[in-house]
Amino acid sequence: MFQAPAVTPKPADRRRHFLAAQFRFTRIPFAGAALLALLATPGLFAKSSVHVVVVPVANMYSGPSDQKDVVSQALYGSNVKLLVAHGEWSRIQTDDHYKGWTPSRYLRLVLSGSGYATSGNVVQVESLFANVYHETDVTRHKPVITVPFETRLEVIAEGKGDDEGWLHVRLPDMRKEWVRAGDVVADPKPLTIPESIELAKRFLGLTYLWGGRSTFGYDCSGFTQMLVRSRGIQMPRDADLQAAWSGVTAVDRKDLQPGDLLFFGSSAKHITHTGMYIGDGQFIHDTTHNHPGVQISRLDDQPWTRILVASRRVK
Repeated sequence: MFQAPAVTPKPADRRRHFLAAQFRFTRIPFAGAALLALLATPGLFAKSSVHVVVVPVANMYSGPSDQKDVVSQALYGSNVKLLVAHGEWSRIQTDDHYKGWTPSRYLRLVLSGSGYATSGNVVQVESLFANVYHETDVTRHKPVITVPFETRLEVIAEGKGDDEGWLHVRLPDMRKEWVRAGDVVADPKPLTIPESIELAKRFLGLTYLWGGRSTFGYDCSGFTQMLVRSRGIQMPRDADLQAAWSGVTAVDRKDLQPGDLLFFGSSAKHITHTGMYIGDGQFIHDTTHNHPGVQISRLDDQPWTRILVASRRVK
């Protein structure tokens, strides 16, 4: 008997655990370390203050423990709202209004302005990953940090002479480092639907990661959310919330157009998976079916044709 593929459940159904990625922190001078240790204690400040993420990807858990399930992630350099400070753990809210618990040491207080990389000369990572270096040489030392697609960075200056092709950037923890200009783009424009489909294909084969929202691994709704975000539109995090979102309208299967969103599950009230229609009866999605990862499937194939329960078009 054919068994339906594992698909992404709603938050209440999340029970599986996976090994969280581990990140190494670069040493900083003692005085700087003392200051950052102070700033990393959210309880010292008003809980409504803005904080910035200082690890490549910060897992967000359903409770203040890494033994709880991962519900989402916050990317490096992203500004988050601190909701609760509870010792070594902080409950945060990301810009898509999703809430979860993350280690307090993954955050730094934003001392001035509206947040990190919100104004001025800012670039966004266009490559799947970008290595950040302490000097304009990729051979002398290992990267200071590797950050995922969509990471935003503040630019201090463009490299000149021997440093041409590099950008001097200020990181969220105030270190000044270097990134290759070819890994980033300034002032990214919203993509058209055909452009967003081409973007989606860049991720083919990228591994599936429960709760993932980055190129270290997406889950189904995180992947679809990113593709819609590339069109300049912020939509909810989870598949069931996306299908019920006021920013979409229902569309019949026979009227599907490229860029439409597909939702799968046991019923329209129990949506557990999502993908994006790309035309010719095909859709792209991040799934655990067969080989886990981003793949293109045919809508007429099983189990997809049987468990398609809703189609939506972004307004």
